[in-house]
Amino acid sequence: MQTETFSYNDEQFADLQMLRYRVDGFDRLSITRKKLIYYLSEAALTGRDILWDQNGKYNLRIRKTLETLYTDYPGDRDSKDFRALAVYLKRVWFANGIHHHYGCEKFKPEFSEAFFREAVRNVPADKLPLEEGQTAEELCELLAPVIFDPEVMPKRVNQANGDDLVRTSACNYYGDGVTQTEAETFYNAMKQEGDPHPVMYGMNSRLVKADGNLQEKVWKSGGLYGAAIDRIIYWLEKATGVAENGKQAEVLRKLIEFYRTGDLKTFDEYTILWVQETEAMVDFTNGFTETYGDPLGLKASWEGYANFKDLEATARTEKLSANAQWFEDHSPVDDRFKKAECRGVSAKVIKAAILGGDLYPASAIGINLPNSNWVRAEYGSKSVTIGNLTDAYNKAAHGNGFLQEFVIDDETLRLLDRYQDTCDDLHTDLHECLGHGSGKLLPGVDPDALKAYGATIEEARADLFGLYYLADAKLVELGLTPDAEAYKAQYYGYMMNGLLTQMVRIEPGRDIEEAHMRNRALIARWAYGHGREEGVTELVKRDGKTYVRIRDYERLRELFGLLLREIQRIKSEGDYEAARDLVERYGVKTDPALHAEILQRYRALHLSPYKGFINPVYTPVYDEQKEITDIRVEYGEAYDAQMLRYSRDYATLPYCNE
Repeated sequence: MQTETFSYNDEQFADLQMLRYRVDGFDRLSITRKKLIYYLSEAALTGRDILWDQNGKYNLRIRKTLETLYTDYPGDRDSKDFRALAVYLKRVWFANGIHHHYGCEKFKPEFSEAFFREAVRNVPADKLPLEEGQTAEELCELLAPVIFDPEVMPKRVNQANGDDLVRTSACNYYGDGVTQTEAETFYNAMKQEGDPHPVMYGMNSRLVKADGNLQEKVWKSGGLYGAAIDRIIYWLEKATGVAENGKQAEVLRKLIEFYRTGDLKTFDEYTILWVQETEAMVDFTNGFTETYGDPLGLKASWEGYANFKDLEATARTEKLSANAQWFEDHSPVDDRFKKAECRGVSAKVIKAAILGGDLYPASAIGINLPNSNWVRAEYGSKSVTIGNLTDAYNKAAHGNGFLQEFVIDDETLRLLDRYQDTCDDLHTDLHECLGHGSGKLLPGVDPDALKAYGATIEEARADLFGLYYLADAKLVELGLTPDAEAYKAQYYGYMMNGLLTQMVRIEPGRDIEEAHMRNRALIARWAYGHGREEGVTELVKRDGKTYVRIRDYERLRELFGLLLREIQRIKSEGDYEAARDLVERYGVKTDPALHAEILQRYRALHLSPYKGFINPVYTPVYDEQKEITDIRVEYGEAYDAQMLRYSRDYATLPYCNE
């Protein structure tokens, strides 16, 4: 039963806005599917502590300490320091650690270190994360530099060209003293030349030094993070008992086997089974998935979510996947890099039922998996657009004044008003369903050849694929765009974002470091620069404000095609130097004066540049025999209440995981 009132917008603080998403249609599912979603949701929430520890070795201790101060501090809770501590904690919750979820820089507390130490001394010691024999003052000595000293662990993921990316990143994927060169050498030595089916080396482990030698601590049952993984296995076993079909049950059993063994070949076997299971209504991801949090792009953060298919909206993506070969054949890239046969491409629009790990509270709106290049080539991939999240974003943004401030004229505003939501969804579909699944590596090319630039190049490749085809008459023919003008809304919004408005997410004086932001800047700036003499795109100054004007949309499409051709070449050939040159030249730096202008205009709107979600709450209903007869879904839980409940109910790891 759902609550009677619902609002998409919720709490706003710092640079963040909390939203809610609906799970319409859940109440009409069978009890078996409801139970399956519930068990998968519990599995998705149970791995929470893993991500916190991956993001930084002190995060779990800091979270517990801050939460204890938040709930038990006996002093003036209306003081400036306490209110600042509350905001800091909410930011830490949102980021799953003390570094910004997007920019990766460490948060600067607005409360004093003296207040922090005084507060820790005055809360119950038995509620603090104290090791045996440790005092509250000793805990402060350990944590205070990590929280307050800007020189200690300043970046979670450092991508600065020329730095030792491992030693200068605060993420917890590598042990003390491990260098970038050592890590790269260690994993390169594992790779077998000519192996057609390489595993993703290092994906599920921490690389540490012991007695001067490098070794992996594998994340598995009985290994590192074992306590959390055993609990995840418990819920996956429950889900296996209510699987929709035999294939889905086999998928779940293989994932459990991987969690028990940590064997990466077993992981590949699981992903193949998962890709091939396309009939079930309910689906999920659970495990070590994306590598954006590792500066070397090797080790995967933990994430999980549960979902079910939006049957009506999926008709849109099925048209794309059914025509995957046509899109591949007509791509502007060199024929050497095209797939002769597109295998196993499946796509759907889904409704997220729960978000967990690295998908919570901030979530992707589209996902394409698996990440293994050879699995994708031989067995295909699954692509999803998360429809109820995009719907929540769209409804929350309605009438907030953003477009009126940054769009150049009323004619373009009308264009965006008419087409933007449709084209945004379709660009996500093209990006995930076909973009990531397109193209191929040349024989013998190392999938990790682009190193720290690999994620940006891959996201640019998928974005460009979507941009190029949004303007194609094939989409009108398929009934996916209403007419030949619709694509212009996406082109304008993309160029405006890449050239101007995404800078609201960056602090003054900082470079762009997040892979998706680098990708958007790279594409927009490259297209602007290469079309500048022709006047394809202009930056227009009016009354002290800068706007984007696009004069030639057709030529802009040609430029997107040219860049896609080069990006695919770089990916297919593993051309590291070309990747570095493109990213560093177009995707990293910002113009300080333009940046300051955009920030000033955005602040006047009182908007938050980042948004995330509060999950719904699922409650089983039992009969007298303790059998589940229904699952209720409710939406009213407050942000802080949800985070405190998760810390209580899903605390699976010790505070120190050496």
